[in-house]
Parts: sequence; C-alpha cells; structure tokens
Amino acid sequence: MKVTKFEDLIVWQKSIDIAVILHIHFEKHTDFGYSNQIRRAAFSISNNIAEGFERSTNKDFIRFLNIAKGSCSEVKSMLYLGFKLGYYTDIEMKKYFNLIDEIGKMIYSLTKSLNIKT
Repeated sequence: MKVTKFEDLIVWQKSIDIAVILHIHFEKHTDFGYSNQIRRAAFSISNNIAEGFERSTNKDFIRFLNIAKGSCSEVKSMLYLGFKLGYYTDIEMKKYFNLIDEIGKMIYSLTKSLNIKT
C-alpha cells in the first residue's frame, strides 16, 4: 500500500501521541523553561515528518526525517533530565521513554527505506 498523505504514517501518528501526552503532562507545570523546551521538541517531531513528506523528493524528506530524529533525541535527553528532577514517576518515565524510542526507531527505518529508493 502506497502512503499518499502524512497522516497515514504510523510514525507521524505516534509522534502526535507523545506530543499530546507531554503537553498534557506539563500543561500547568511550574518549571516553564523545562516544560516549554520538551513540548517544543516533541511538537517538532510530527511537524518535521509532515513537512518532509510534502516535499518533492525523497532527499528532502530524508533531511526532515533527520531533523525529526534529532528532536526525538532532544526529547529523550529532556526525559532523562526531567526524571532526575523528579518530574516523572518511574511508570511515566518508562512509558514515555519506550514511546520516544519506538518513534526514533521508526524514523530510522523509514529513512533507511527511502535511502534505498534514491
């Protein structure tokens, strides 16, 4: 099945999920700097996937996927920091960490498949 719109990409759907989860988690958090940074990084993942998908070449899409992968790493780093600061329970940390790891792996696989086609 050929994907014809970015909304059909499972990786985009999952990246929306983590963005919503983190937005809700930090909606009323008092550490504005931290909460703003992690939410912006999480939002960046899905936005870069969508923007790259709409570009005219696989090369452009890959470039945006690499940016999205970088944002995944930023979220992951922020999760470590937030856990050390006590912003997450063990259960929340495992849930968020597993989801961001899964998204990163999916982006890597998609990038790899696009590289084969170019």
